Amino acid sequence: MQLQQRHKTVAVNVGGVMVGGGQPIVVQSMTNTDTADVEGTARQVAALARAGSELVRITVDRDEAAAAVPKIKERLAQLGVSVPLVGDFHYIGHKLLTDHPGCAEALDKYRINPGNVGFKDKRDPQFTQIVEMAIKHGKPVRIGVNWGSLDQELLTRLMDRNSKSATPFGAREVMHEAMVQSALHSAERAEELGLAKNRIILSAKVSAVQDLIAVYAELARRSDFALHLGLTEAGMGTKGVVASSAAMGVLLQQGIGDTIRISLTPEPGGDRTREVQVAQELLQTMGLRTFVPLVAACPGCGRTTSTTFQELASDIQSFIRESMPAWKTQYPGVESLNVAVMGCIVNGPGREQACRHRHFAARHRRNADGARVHRRQEGRHLAWADADRRLQAVGHRLH
Repeated sequence: MQLQQRHKTVAVNVGGVMVGGGQPIVVQSMTNTDTADVEGTARQVAALARAGSELVRITVDRDEAAAAVPKIKERLAQLGVSVPLVGDFHYIGHKLLTDHPGCAEALDKYRINPGNVGFKDKRDPQFTQIVEMAIKHGKPVRIGVNWGSLDQELLTRLMDRNSKSATPFGAREVMHEAMVQSALHSAERAEELGLAKNRIILSAKVSAVQDLIAVYAELARRSDFALHLGLTEAGMGTKGVVASSAAMGVLLQQGIGDTIRISLTPEPGGDRTREVQVAQELLQTMGLRTFVPLVAACPGCGRTTSTTFQELASDIQSFIRESMPAWKTQYPGVESLNVAVMGCIVNGPGREQACRHRHFAARHRRNADGARVHRRQEGRHLAWADADRRLQAVGHRLH
């Protein structure tokens, strides 16, 4: 199956990084530090950026956090990091942006949630205040709907209307529609206030795979706004990786999505950059972007008689991740290199230590017909010998 043509969206400039408009899909992440901790937050932003996060979002939840944002930006400059910063606002974003103009200016994008930007009569004035601040400072806005804080008035209104219908939808379908309407109505209101379409990104975060696919498919069908993909509350470890990859893989296959975040719950004391690595690997394995050399490795079976290929694959994978920042500068295009580590006669060149860059003697279990098997591998040996010479040349350059 071929990747479907990318959904046409309007390009948005986020601090020099283009999102949408057919540009490469952008990887982003979010800190989990207290933003008021300038040094701690700056160092985590730097680590995420160096791992490959092209946008980094930080929480701006109170005065101390808002006051710290310009200082974080300054500290990042000292560290040699220029990644765009996104401010995550809930409940009092209108007040923080107004009271802290330095924060409003330092951020490269604002993220607001229409479900909690304000309630009842306060909703529109407070939403308007944030949009006007974005216009004043020339910043784009992500209107991020979240199923856990969905506009309850809108949801109730749609539920009531659905109950009176002759052919009512299920509650899940009504929730999907509420998510889509909340995002689109908020975007329309922002445009009415003067925020250009090329300053608006939409997202609709849910925590179930099928819900995410349904909501974004409808959002893409009904608009051309740039779209941020992410499965919220994805979970920890393999569960979070699998759920996020399954949901976003389907949408990306359909050409939907302009920027992604893999929202993993970190292990206690775990590395926050793990979610950046997973996002990159998802895009690369789908053929949408190239970040690092791909390592294909034998899965192992009863034909393999040692752990050499496993150790080698692990060593190569770790070496690649650690060396890529320097490699990309010294060897442009190295990220498109493919490395194969195979462990048996079926998937490899005829022996378990094929990638040790030595002669290719057949080190498999012999049987009565072993000599004929060996002869049959001669053509393959010649091909691997040529590959071996090329790999050695690459290895010398990279070292």
